[in-house]
Amino acid sequence: MVDWRDEGALLSVRRHGETSAIIEVFTREHGRHAGIVRGGTSRKIAPILQPGAQLDVAWRARLEDHLGTFTVEPVKSRAAAVMADRLTLAGLNAATALLAYALPEREAHPQLYARSIALLDMIGNNEAWPLAYLRWEVALLDEMGFGLDLSICAVTGTSDDLAFVSPRTGRAVSAEAAGDWAGRLLPLPPALMGAGQGDMGEIAQGLRTTGHFLTTQLAHSLGDRPLPEARARFVDLVGRAA
Repeated sequence: MVDWRDEGALLSVRRHGETSAIIEVFTREHGRHAGIVRGGTSRKIAPILQPGAQLDVAWRARLEDHLGTFTVEPVKSRAAAVMADRLTLAGLNAATALLAYALPEREAHPQLYARSIALLDMIGNNEAWPLAYLRWEVALLDEMGFGLDLSICAVTGTSDDLAFVSPRTGRAVSAEAAGDWAGRLLPLPPALMGAGQGDMGEIAQGLRTTGHFLTTQLAHSLGDRPLPEARARFVDLVGRAA
């Protein structure tokens, strides 16, 4: 038998048979990991299995490559913090869906894990969470090997007046260097560079830019699978709020 115990955030739940559920959890030491929860549809366990919930999980299987089973204990529920507002619920769903979409199975990403838990804890509890979400998408791209270089202008080599991102290279471009090409470049709001408080207009612009690279780089590396609809719903709500 193979077994381990860890803590992680619940990413997804789907029914399995009459009474069980298959869950995916993003754990610190074991990455994105799936398993069966016996009785996962019961009145006792089903309320615990909400996306974003923090769980103590014990996984067991006869062989390492088997699906295996989870026993779960609740650590923290995040449902109450997000259910009262459409935007916060959409933000949590977008983050968990993107993690389930992007992470290789059973591969640890401790730095992204820490950042993801910090984001989930902020959603619904801190007014700055939409800005944290934008910067989390930048971190996700970087962790998956598609980091943006927003430190200096790709054309002039200076850090002054950076205003755009090249859709081809992911590098910053200054307003002066962009010239007549500005209309073909992606926006680079200060919030995307980690500067300022980031109003919803800036965040919407930043999500347009990160969305381009999630689609053209990350999704392409995964066989051009479409991005989760949960992200599109969140981006739409941010745009309306802007």
